[in-house]
Amino acid sequence: MVGDSGGKWVDTVAVEREGFHIKVPDTWWEFDIRPETREEGIRRLVRERVRANPRLAEHAETIASFLRRQAKEARDSGAAWIGCMADTFGGEVPVTASMTVSLLDARTSTGAALSTDPRAIAGQLKEVTARREGDPWRRVSTVEIPEVGIVARTEGVEDIRFRQDPRPMRVVLSQTFIPVPGSANRVALVAGSSHTLELADSFLDVFDAVASTFRFV
Repeated sequence: MVGDSGGKWVDTVAVEREGFHIKVPDTWWEFDIRPETREEGIRRLVRERVRANPRLAEHAETIASFLRRQAKEARDSGAAWIGCMADTFGGEVPVTASMTVSLLDARTSTGAALSTDPRAIAGQLKEVTARREGDPWRRVSTVEIPEVGIVARTEGVEDIRFRQDPRPMRVVLSQTFIPVPGSANRVALVAGSSHTLELADSFLDVFDAVASTFRFV
């Protein structure tokens, strides 16, 4: 069970990919991000969700556009998996979030290979203190994931840029760096983000709960 953004507890579904699995709330949207299959997969998934939950009908195109954008960004960044949350919770505007898993080489800011030791990774990540309310911030820590061990993590509200849009976007962001067993500098990056800044603390709890279910297989 994983907590949702409203602080409740919901059922989960296990998602398995080559080399890892992760559990997400069963209300999340999970689909293939390959360009040749994602459009039909998204359309089919939206149709199924609207049939099961008619209150989503008026937001169907907004949700589909969000899923397309997140899928493209995930694919362009080299992610191996994406899971998305998009629900109105009875409101007028969908609340959205996404989580991705990417397999990366651990490197310093200058491009040099970096040890996958969590403390070495955390040492390369800079904390950011908000100068005033509403400013970006970031905390860096090491945490323990059951059956995985100690990992490095960042959490905060940050300005990020996507490849197809150079304008900065402020998001709630969590990044968990998990060493790949048997690899000198390979890590699995489990990243969660949401544009719903007013729910930052709740989403960071959700991202922590989901990342804590990550396992190598």
